[in-house]
Amino acid sequence: MGMTGTRIAVGPSTPSCADARELARVFLDALGRTLTGEAEQSVVLVVSELVTNALRHGGGTYTLDLTAHPDSIEIAVHDPSPQAPHMRTPDLAGGTGGFGWHMVNDLSRSLTVTPTREGGKTVRALLPR
Repeated sequence: MGMTGTRIAVGPSTPSCADARELARVFLDALGRTLTGEAEQSVVLVVSELVTNALRHGGGTYTLDLTAHPDSIEIAVHDPSPQAPHMRTPDLAGGTGGFGWHMVNDLSRSLTVTPTREGGKTVRALLPR
């Protein structure tokens, strides 16, 4: 199987994190059920976490790229902030988060953060298929 990809450009008043999750599900469905249920859930979870981070910390806009490779799914989220994600101590009592970046790291085969020429960044996660 070759590469299959889609690019979704999102602005502050257009699709939310829930919409990004739904677009990821549609993308995976178009692949013809070549992933296990657990692999599909992992892809949707990583899309959700990366988009949430872009919305919360990246200025409220992002672009999502999904690409299917023969043995992996590539998720790339571009946002205008130069600030790289970082590990935080999860907040077990106050509900302020800190779990997402840990999950993304645990679920990804590889994870990179690359500065863009425009001053933002791309966070790219590769998950097993």
